[in-house]
Amino acid sequence: MLRIYQNTYRRTARKAVVYSTKVACCNHSTLCNITSQSRRSGAGAHWEQHSNRNNRSHEEFLLGGNQARGWTIPPHSRGYGMFVVRILKGALKLRYIVLGGAIGGGVSLSKKYEDWKEGLPDLKWLEDALPQGERWSQFSRNLIEVGSVVKNAIDIDPRLKQLGEDKMSEWRSWFDNRLDDAIEAADYQGTQIVETKEDIKAKTTVAALGIPADESRKKYDKLQSQVETLQTEIMNVQIKYQKELEKMEKENRELRQQYLILKTNKKTTAKKIKKSLIDMYSEVLDELSGYDTGYTMADHLPRVVVVGDQSSGKTSVLESIAKARIFPRGSGEMMTRAPVKVTLAEGPYHVAQFRDSDREYDLTKESDLADLRREVEFRMRASVRGGKTVSNEVIAMTVKGPGLQRMVLVDLPGIISTMTVDMASDTKDSIHQMTKHYMSNPNAIILCIQDGSVDAERSNVTDLVMQCDPLGRRTIFVLTKVDLAEELADPERIRKILSGKLFPMKALGYYAVVTGRGRKDDSIDAIRQYEEDFFKNSKLFHRRGVIMPHQVTSRNLSLAVSDRFWKMVRETIEQQADAFKATRFNLETEWKNNFPRLRESGRDELFDKAKGEILDEVVTLSQISAKKWDDALTAKLWEKLSNYVFENVYLPAAQSGSQNSFNTMVDIKLRQWAEQALPAKSVEAGWEALQQEFISLMERAKKAHDHDNVFDQLKSAVVDEAIRRHSWEDKAIDMLRVIQLNTLEDRFVHDKTEWDQAVKFLENSVTNKLEQTDETLSQMFGPGPWTRFAHWQSLTQDQQKRRSVKGELDKILKNDVKHLPTLSYDELTTVRKNLQRDNVEVDTDYIRQTWFPVYRKHFLQQSLQRAKDCRKAYYLYTQQGTECEISCSDVVLFWRIQQVIKVTGNALRQQVINREARRLDKEIKAVLDEFSDDEEKKAHLLTGKRVQLAEELIKVRQIQEKLEEFINSLNQEK
Repeated sequence: MLRIYQNTYRRTARKAVVYSTKVACCNHSTLCNITSQSRRSGAGAHWEQHSNRNNRSHEEFLLGGNQARGWTIPPHSRGYGMFVVRILKGALKLRYIVLGGAIGGGVSLSKKYEDWKEGLPDLKWLEDALPQGERWSQFSRNLIEVGSVVKNAIDIDPRLKQLGEDKMSEWRSWFDNRLDDAIEAADYQGTQIVETKEDIKAKTTVAALGIPADESRKKYDKLQSQVETLQTEIMNVQIKYQKELEKMEKENRELRQQYLILKTNKKTTAKKIKKSLIDMYSEVLDELSGYDTGYTMADHLPRVVVVGDQSSGKTSVLESIAKARIFPRGSGEMMTRAPVKVTLAEGPYHVAQFRDSDREYDLTKESDLADLRREVEFRMRASVRGGKTVSNEVIAMTVKGPGLQRMVLVDLPGIISTMTVDMASDTKDSIHQMTKHYMSNPNAIILCIQDGSVDAERSNVTDLVMQCDPLGRRTIFVLTKVDLAEELADPERIRKILSGKLFPMKALGYYAVVTGRGRKDDSIDAIRQYEEDFFKNSKLFHRRGVIMPHQVTSRNLSLAVSDRFWKMVRETIEQQADAFKATRFNLETEWKNNFPRLRESGRDELFDKAKGEILDEVVTLSQISAKKWDDALTAKLWEKLSNYVFENVYLPAAQSGSQNSFNTMVDIKLRQWAEQALPAKSVEAGWEALQQEFISLMERAKKAHDHDNVFDQLKSAVVDEAIRRHSWEDKAIDMLRVIQLNTLEDRFVHDKTEWDQAVKFLENSVTNKLEQTDETLSQMFGPGPWTRFAHWQSLTQDQQKRRSVKGELDKILKNDVKHLPTLSYDELTTVRKNLQRDNVEVDTDYIRQTWFPVYRKHFLQQSLQRAKDCRKAYYLYTQQGTECEISCSDVVLFWRIQQVIKVTGNALRQQVINREARRLDKEIKAVLDEFSDDEEKKAHLLTGKRVQLAEELIKVRQIQEKLEEFINSLNQEK
């Protein structure tokens, strides 16, 4: 900005010098004239002498001044220079004024920006949606470096800096005076109007009661549902983005491996990495979590379950054991919304990794810690669906680092006693059931967390733990926030808690820890140091022998929990392995009895097999013969177009009365049709024909002898989804429009074969319409005499009335064979009066409704007769053309329609074979790829006893193999 000010100053000074020069020349015009006159060439000696004389006299006058008026002029060179100096001096003053005003304006603009910034809404949610990482940090560091370089490169004038500081101090004093005046005015008004707290509360209560509770509740529910919908959409997009990213990373690794193999041109064998004991045990637990969710059959393996009241410090204890702040934090709100399984293992580097992700988070970097906490919060919110507050979906992660004790911990949502308005109605019960579910495992170690800064009588977790472990054989009690408890509570009461004499519940051990000083930015090392310093100086140790040193600090707690964990693992792992052996034997026996000739194929294997069969059917679609495509497309096109041809082209043109009018109206209507609706209808017919052929192929495949009906539901779902997504290319409509318009321009039948085909096409079409009309008449007039006699049927009153009207209408058509499609007023009156003589009362609308199908049948019969007459009239038509004695315009119309259908069907067939079949194949592959990543979709589409039994058997085998591998490694470690 200072550079801009300097450039502005230079331009202003330059303009000031030019302007001053012009002013000097204007005020001393004679002096300028003297200079210019001396350079001119004279026009004569006399004029030159006269001008020189005048110039000298005028110069003497200017240089001498006017002493009578009291002013003189020094020599022109010095006076001119002094004048320029004065102008430059004024310009320099202008420089300081401009720059001082710019600095003052910048300060006021900065204050205005801060005020405007405070009024903005909270946009912290964008931090979750936008990507974060090392690239953003590097970019910000680069910007800071650029700013420092620019700052050091600019040298500000000290006088200018002093001027800005003086102006700033002046404005600060002015603002302080105005602020003091405002405070005095507020105090003065406050002394006049004084309201007590009771008055304000009463007014507020009255205002609150004025709002209808139901209306406000409905408004809140509506807003809450909208927020949940938006959150769900954002989470779905992020989940999809994350899956695609992981998929690309996996493909990248595979491509890199292939590249290395091709580069070295050697067959490399992948080395089997030896897994740690705790990693193997964690994998067994992961397998079991998807197999048995109720701990009712086989999953009785030990794990450390961390339970406690909300905000009691559960997560902080777990972080202290893991030596990293890996979980998100909130101010009094529920942050743990789903079970988090944390596997702790010793390693050279302090890193964390999710079970279903390949990314490792460096826990020594604050940026990776922030990303990890954000990812945990995102997964928790993503697991909560359907308006729920908590979820049973487990978030599994591994934390490795130097000095970590090996164990598996499960952090559960905190137990609550009161629900807030933003929670689901079943939140409290769901948390209780989830906690009991994990503690009911007879081999689970219960890490009971109690907040030491609150009264022990307010605890909810102790009663729940006592119900699941009344003898305390697998419970470890932890008292948190002891530093606050020491200040607020009686130290003797804390000693009773830690000695097991205050609570009725029993435990294996009692521990006291300090998990922080209430600062979010404290590191784990700082918290541990604070914890050690606190216990060294704590009043709890003033009495010797009351509390043992091993009962305090998070380090001693982690050692005790880890020791108890591995002791219980060694005691129970053999029993679990034997239980799974028995389960595997029973499942294999059941499979052999029910499916002796089939191999145990899980959902993934069955899905791959079904995928291959579906893609094979798509290949078969492109091998259909051209004749079959032509027949299918022709039939589908006429099915789509026949109704329009009869109702909007043929019947209206036939009412014109003459052959020339018929041809003219046909040309107009066909052209309008081809320009507007015909191409789109043709594309629709082609797409339906493609869909029909593909479905027919799938149906024929079901009838094969080797067909497996377990795939039927999956295949139908894939085909339906692909067809729903697939759409015909837009450019096909424009291409068809040109072809159809050119085809309809031809109005002359070229040979006898085409004439005979057109006659046959007309006869078949008219015959089909006659059959449809007969069905309508049969429903309107009832069955005939023979049918009534054979089936003991009778006519209804309406059918009898219709028959009476039809008799009068038949007389009109008999008298006038070429009657128009509509009845005249006289004819309607005559029919109605004739029926009145027979005591049949009908109105004109009733007569018209009966007339329409009657006349339609009459017209179609005449059209069929004309088609028969035109069978042998081709040569007469070629000689006389439109003036032919036999009216064959109907045949020419249907010949034109037939030609349009032929060329359209040919174009659609080429489009199907060359383009649409391939595009449909891509759509089906995309749908299959999506379904392959969706386990819920596969479980819903691949069902049945065979699939479920195979899945269970495969799962039990995997668990048993992992258990045996873990037991062997455990025995080797012993």
